[in-house]
Amino acid sequence: MAHLPYLLDCGQPSGIRMLPVDDRVMGGHSVSRFRHTDEGTGVFEGVVYLEGGGFASVRCNLENTDLGSAAGVQIRVRGDGHRYRLSLRNDRKLSGINHMRHFTPPAHEWAEIGLRFEDFRPSLRGSEPPEAPSLDRHRIRQLGLMIADEQEGPFRLEIAWVRGWDGTG
Repeated sequence: MAHLPYLLDCGQPSGIRMLPVDDRVMGGHSVSRFRHTDEGTGVFEGVVYLEGGGFASVRCNLENTDLGSAAGVQIRVRGDGHRYRLSLRNDRKLSGINHMRHFTPPAHEWAEIGLRFEDFRPSLRGSEPPEAPSLDRHRIRQLGLMIADEQEGPFRLEIAWVRGWDGTG
């Protein structure tokens, strides 16, 4: 397997600043945070409330990451049985089009999950815009994690890393 760049390596937390963007921006009550553990991982956790929105997310800005030679991204995670979304953006804006892919890691065990770029879908405020530009793999500028889809209650997703993936393994 080829070694491709890391977008997020929680074992090297210096400079990683994940900012919460929860449904509170539209009057909801969900709350989330991202914290680093002593074991060298990161944890995206919180509580989703359906009233007023029903989503929680975190995102971080990246250096201009070139994944032009990658087939997708691979994420090493330990889940809780919930379904999550990984999002990638070509800019650092707080709103606008991002490209998302759902994934459901196994509960309470580590897994490496490959997400092919061809399966990422453009999203704008929860809808797929018909005229959206494709994700430019040569300049990934933002990474995000989200929980939504009517999944009310506490959640916890532990992350070791997210990196470029050559589509094998």
